[in-house]
This record gives sequence, structure tokens and C-alpha cells, in this order.
Amino acid sequence: MDPVSDDEPFERLLDYVKLHRGLDFTGYKRSSLRRRVQKRMHEVKIKEFDEYQDYLEVHPEEFAALFNTILINVTAFFRDKPAWDYLAGEIVPRIVNSLEEDEPIRIWSAGCASGEEAYTIAIIMAESMGMEAFKRRVKIYATDVDEEALEIARHASYPEKRMEPVPIELREKYFVREGDRSVFLSDLRRSVIFGRHDLVQDAPISRLDLIVCRNTLMYFIAETQAKILERFHFALKDSGFLFLGKAEMLLTHARLFKPETLKHRVFTRVPAMRRRGPPVEIPAMREAAREPDIATLQEVAFNAAQTAQIVMDVEGTLVLANTRAQSLFDLHEKDLGSPFRDLEISYKPVELRSPIEQVMARKTPAYVPDVQRILPDGSTQFLAVKIVPLTINSGDMVGVSVTFQDMTSYKELEAEFLESNARLEASYEELNSANEELETTNEELQSTVEELETTNEELQSTNEEMETMNEELQSTNEELETINDELRQRTGELNRSNEFLGAILASLHSGVVVADRDYNVLIWSDEASDLWGLRADEVIGKSLLSLDIGLPVDQLKAPISELLKGKADYDERLLDAVNRRGRTFRCQVVATPLVDEQGSRKGVVLLMEEVLGIDRRIVDTVREPLIILNRDLEVIFANRSFYATFRTPPEETVGQRIYDLGNRQWDIPELRRLLEEILPGKSTFRNFEVVHEFPGIGTRKMLLNARRLIPANNEEEFILLAIEEMT
Repeated sequence: MDPVSDDEPFERLLDYVKLHRGLDFTGYKRSSLRRRVQKRMHEVKIKEFDEYQDYLEVHPEEFAALFNTILINVTAFFRDKPAWDYLAGEIVPRIVNSLEEDEPIRIWSAGCASGEEAYTIAIIMAESMGMEAFKRRVKIYATDVDEEALEIARHASYPEKRMEPVPIELREKYFVREGDRSVFLSDLRRSVIFGRHDLVQDAPISRLDLIVCRNTLMYFIAETQAKILERFHFALKDSGFLFLGKAEMLLTHARLFKPETLKHRVFTRVPAMRRRGPPVEIPAMREAAREPDIATLQEVAFNAAQTAQIVMDVEGTLVLANTRAQSLFDLHEKDLGSPFRDLEISYKPVELRSPIEQVMARKTPAYVPDVQRILPDGSTQFLAVKIVPLTINSGDMVGVSVTFQDMTSYKELEAEFLESNARLEASYEELNSANEELETTNEELQSTVEELETTNEELQSTNEEMETMNEELQSTNEELETINDELRQRTGELNRSNEFLGAILASLHSGVVVADRDYNVLIWSDEASDLWGLRADEVIGKSLLSLDIGLPVDQLKAPISELLKGKADYDERLLDAVNRRGRTFRCQVVATPLVDEQGSRKGVVLLMEEVLGIDRRIVDTVREPLIILNRDLEVIFANRSFYATFRTPPEETVGQRIYDLGNRQWDIPELRRLLEEILPGKSTFRNFEVVHEFPGIGTRKMLLNARRLIPANNEEEFILLAIEEMT
């Protein structure tokens, strides 16, 4: 958005809000106010201010959300704790000791938001006075324009995270636990009075000992800040204190408040000055007064000036030097009447002869800034030299005046000002002190100070803007923390679901493949990898129909299409396939639709398993270890008892020759002879005893039983080997 082109629609929107809800944002800083309104507009997906005004007319409930966005309720218990420590240790005792024993203490927490600041005041007052005296004497008036925030404050109930800044001992002393929240003590709560109050429009509370208004003034323009500070000045007693936020200085309001400490932003009310009438002139006194000689007055005034000044005639002869110049440059009466060019002052601390000649020639002033002079104590004095031609009424030049302004204070202030960009907090007090010193200098230096004050106000305004943005950022961070908590919870649920899905896939002995409606592979289980020789990362995202595996996938396209169209709910078929080792086998493929919670078919689930002519589920439940071998003596199946007894995982077992299992722990000569010599000639052998040392599990004595099995469909025969442990 272009801020300039949007000024009128934006102001119309503010007028509409004022007319229909009574909240006047006229005195608020436009940059931050515009940014907050646009943030809310972005949340409801509106770009133009006029369009948002129409939206407010149709949706009056939107006002509450808009006000919550504009009125940034960023607050906390003991926010900026060093400042609160100073208030509790230095200011509160002075307030208590300045009053009679039973005299009431009145405090105003202006812009209290959700109440943490008001209850912080209550805690430090009760700690200083004792609870009984606090309940008897103290009234804390806590106000804000945000009704929702005030409602939270009245309940005085805060979650654990909001309570973190409160020290444990104070938390236990001033709060009670109710579930997962902490509630401020009800008998102390009665001393804190909450109410709606607009600092700009409503009359202030009066006869106050302390006003706490932290990080609120920075949202207003300078004129509105001045208006509010006038009201604070009226509301406080002569000895009252004002406690502001760290971005608020009051450098330009010295007639109302003077600083107790700029570092912690505590100020004292300056008593209002009583106007006095003009002095009465008594005739006798007027007659007795004598008019002094004009020349004498001129000489006295010339010598009394705090600025060093010398005067030369048109011949270049030094004719006058005031007291300040004589002291500064070690001039004496004997030097008067001497040629200026012969005196040390003509070239030290700076060359003046050439500039003076130019002034005499051109009859125009000259200025020599930043002159440095080393003093006897080793310090540096900064001077600004101004050379002015002296003319009479006829326009003829009669001489030259040279003034030496001591700019040391200004230079020190300038250095402090530059340093304040990096350490603003520590430099404000020095800057204020230097500012007061500059106010006593001459007109030219005062002009420089005014320029500095203007620059400082701009810097302060920028600082306030940054503080505003920081509070907005803190508010946004709190929202993001809530979202992150929800995301962490959802991520945990998703991880548990993935672990559960992984456990399901691991427990299935069939290869599991899940594809979407475009036949792209979504899930490829370890069993599928072992069956077809392709890893999951090689196939996920690719079309199932394009995979180069030993399964005729083109024969699955038609049944999958029927499932996706809802014409079928189940399909099962036997296909001739070749496994990853090149062995031909019969593969059973079971297909079912992948259905979401709404009943929509999002894909297909395929279960692929080698048909052995024997039910693997039955074999898997047998208590003794069993393995099934093909004619190449490769393991094509092992039951759970085998894995548990010999401590080997399925991925290191299935597809391996029996002799290669583990670290060749099954390469037993007796077993080789049985499988390679005896079994081919016979269909079975029984109770063949073998004793063997297995690494990791020790010596085992076993009875081996084997049988050659030929499936009824005349497919490839296989060997069922049973191991009975006798150890």
C-alpha cells in the first residue's frame, strides 16, 4: 500500500471507528497505527481501508478483534526488573515516609492492560509497608481502554507461563494455586480498582502519590504526549512521582517533571510556579537612581561576557581584549596597541591572520570551526572562532571583532550523542545534563542545542517506534509459540502413527505396496524390497506400472482401475513372477482400495506373497524353529521361533543360502551332507543329531528333521527343515 494515497481512506476508517465505538485514535502515531490495522486486515484477507470499513459495517463483531490488534497488551510482572527494584528500594520508601502514619496512598496504573503491572505495584507496596498497612492505606487505580484486557485483570488469574517473572517466594506469598493457574490474594485484590479510562479524552484521577505509565506514551504523537503529561502533572501531588517505560524520556518537558533517574525513567513533579505581578516603581526610588556613564556600561558589559572577544582596527592593531580573552590567551595590557600579527594568538591555537585579511577584504564574516587547544592539564578545549567586520553607519569598516566560543561542552555532548546510538540507556542522563548546560550559553550555541534536541526527538521517536514494533513482535511470538505447541503435538501424533504403521508393515510377511490414483508408489515395505530387489527410495514417487520388477504389473492395471472407480472392493489373483535372484515362482497379489475418512478412494493397497503350497501363518505359529528352503537351499521363509532361538533378523535370513546365514554359523558339515547327499535321494530324514557351537548363543545339541515337499500345482518343490533343540 502507498501510505500517501491511503491517508484519506485510513482517516475515514478511524473516524468511522470513533463514531460507532467511541475510541478516538487521533493522537496515536500513524505509522504504528496503520501497521496494526493492516495486520488485522491481512488476517481477514482485505487489502483496502474502504473495503475494511464496509466489512466492519457488515460484521460488527470484528471491532473486538480490531481493538485487540491495535491495543497491544504486551505486559508482564516486574517487566524491566532493575527499574522496579529501583522503585521499590528508593521511591516507595520516600512516598511512605513522607506521609502521616494513617494517611492514604493513592497510585494510578495508567494503561494497565491485563493487570500484571497493577499487581506488581501492589506486591512492592505490600512488601514495603506490610500487608495490613497496605490493605488499610493503599488504593491502586488501574485503567485501560481495552475492556477485554480489564476483564482478565479483574479475575486476577494467570497461567504458569505468565507467572515466571515473579520470584518463587513472592508467588507463594501473594498468590494461591487454582488448578494450573495462580490467583492474586482476594483481600489484597480489593485495594486494586480496575476501570475503563481514555488518557486522551477522560479527566485524570487526582491527588496521586505515584503514576505508573510504562510503554504507553510512545504510541502517541508528540502533541498528544504533551497533553497527557499536562494531565499527569495536574493529577500528582507536589511531591508525586511519575514512573515511565524505558523508551520514554521527557527531555522536552522539564517544566513539568525533573528526573530522579533517567536510567530507570523515574521523574518528580515540578511544582507549578505562582505568577507574580510586575514590581511597583516608587517615585522616590526613581529620583534617586542615577544613570551610569554609557561608556562605563559598555566596558563592563564587554569584560563581563563569557565569550572571549578581541577587537582590531583596520590597521591590524589589537585595540580591545575582554577579561575572558585575556585569561584564555594570556594577554596583558601591554599587548594592546601591538600589531596582531606579532602576537601568539594570531597563529595559536589556529592560524587567524589569513582569515582576518579575507574578512577585511570582503567585508563578510568568517567562521573557523573545530579549533582544538591543549590546556595545561593536558585536556583538550574546543573553540569556534567567528570573525566579524565592524562598520559604522556610513558603511565604512573600522575594524574586526574576533570571538572565541568555548565549544568543549558541545563537543562532549556530540560525542555522547553519537555513543548513545549504541548505548542509549546509559547516555540519556549525560545527554540531559549536557542539555541543561547548553541552555545557559549564548544565542548561537542555543540554536545548535535546539537542532540537537530536534534530532534527539526524532531519535526518541524512532526508539519508541522500535519499542512498539518489539512489543508487536513479542505478541506475534506468543501466537507462534501457541502454534508451535500445536504443531509439536500434531508431529508427535504423526510420529506415533508412522511408528504404528511401520510396526504393522514389519509384522506382515507379505510385500506391501500402496499407490495413489495415478499409480504412483506411496509405500514400499521391506518385504516388497526383499521380494523384488528394489529399495523403497528407488521406487517411491514412480509409477507402479513402469517398475522393472519380475511381476507382470501390466496385468494389474485393469483390476486396480476397477477398484479406484468403485466397481470392485477386492481383487485376488495368481501371477507368474521372477524374484530378485531370478527364480520363477507363483505370486499371489491381493488388491484393496485405499479409502479416506470420507469414503473417497485415494489409491490402492497391494499385498504380494510367494505361494508355497503351505500356509505360512500355520508355520509361523509352530513353537519349534522351522525354515523353508528352495532347491538352491535359499531360505524363502523362517518362523518366529527360528528368529528368536538363533537371534537373527528376517532381513539377514530370507533370500540367503542356509550356509551363509549370520557369520556362516549354519555351515555345518553334517547339515551339508544331509541336504546335499542324503535328502536328494530320499524325500525325508528324521532325528539326525547335530552338536554345534553357535557364536553368541553357545553350544547347541539339535535333532534335525527335513522333508521335500512338492506343491499340488506341480510348481517348484521346496524343503521344510525343522530343528528340535535338545540342550
